[in-house]
Amino acid sequence: MDAGERSAVTCVDFWANGFGMRVRIALRELGVAFDYVEEDLRMGERSDLVRRMNPVHRSVPILIHRGRPVCGSLNILDYIDEVWSAPGETRRLLPGDPAGRADARFWADFIDHKVFATQTRFLKSKGEEKHVAKEELVEQLKRLEEVLGDKEHFSGDEFGFLDMVLIPFSSMFRGYEQHGGFDLEVECPKLMRWVKRCKERESVRAVLPDETKMYELHKEWYGIE
Repeated sequence: MDAGERSAVTCVDFWANGFGMRVRIALRELGVAFDYVEEDLRMGERSDLVRRMNPVHRSVPILIHRGRPVCGSLNILDYIDEVWSAPGETRRLLPGDPAGRADARFWADFIDHKVFATQTRFLKSKGEEKHVAKEELVEQLKRLEEVLGDKEHFSGDEFGFLDMVLIPFSSMFRGYEQHGGFDLEVECPKLMRWVKRCKERESVRAVLPDETKMYELHKEWYGIE
């Protein structure tokens, strides 16, 4: 049995994996002690632990709780909220009302299936396709800025589920600017102020990687000169 399976709570992830950053931030926010196992996604083969804990997708993050795996970052956030948010307390990752939870999950899906896909096209493409992807990416971030509005966080005063879903993407914002020649402080000023507020939190500071290292890694992955 691996050390990751023996520990009460283990997070298997790669340091630069934005999806896994969500999980690590959530665990820290709720004060859940956990062991961390690094899975280097630059390697072609997944480890034996990943193949056994997530045989369907062989991907990270994986949360292992008492030997049982939970896979998929949004699914893991739901699990963390249900297991470690104390009953009756107002401090929850997801909003307390059904409509609020549905709305948060809708925008989380938008981030995963729209923003992430557009980010990939923006970084990988060239010429006119890159320009189109850049415009789409900025518009999608502006749409999220509209959802945020004048609130401190997406769910109001409390740092919660949707904040945890999106904030890892901010580790590539400087890369977006360098790659696309635009200024997010100009394009999305409220969203950038939200990023600064989030980075004041210990849970976020401890997890988000250096932005320059993130961009350099993506340049390596996507063959960007």
